[in-house]
Amino acid sequence: NQACLSQWWDAPFKADSKQYPTAEHYMMAQKARLFGDEDAYAKTLLAKKPAEVKEIGRTVRNFEPGIWDANKYRIVVEGNYHKFNADKAIRDYLLATKQRVLVEASPVDKIWGIGLAADDERVHNPSAWQGENLLGYALMEVRDLLLKEQAGLQNN
Repeated sequence: NQACLSQWWDAPFKADSKQYPTAEHYMMAQKARLFGDEDAYAKTLLAKKPAEVKEIGRTVRNFEPGIWDANKYRIVVEGNYHKFNADKAIRDYLLATKQRVLVEASPVDKIWGIGLAADDERVHNPSAWQGENLLGYALMEVRDLLLKEQAGLQNN
């Protein structure tokens, strides 16, 4: 179901020879690496729960908002690409969304989400969103990448 689109969905995958339990783990590990915080990076690899890894991400040393802003979207696209590529069931779910606009319907997240709850009538009107919906856009980009790969395989 749609819960598999969450960064916190338990969908283990491997990337760069490391195992990540969730896309949130990947995101925070890459955040730590981006800023050269090897301690935080090691902790993210050992963390069991996404909430735990999110807290670790908040403590990354040498953090610079401008650098993070320039890299965070790419990192989330990469993590979700690995996540959906590693699990056929959730990949099929994502691909079945076809060309639908995907949103993180969260009233408290104005960066990764739309800043609105799923039951808010404005959810269907992008000009009324209160947030950037970066997770939704990242998921749609991953979906497009997977569709292109699938089309390439079918043409060979």
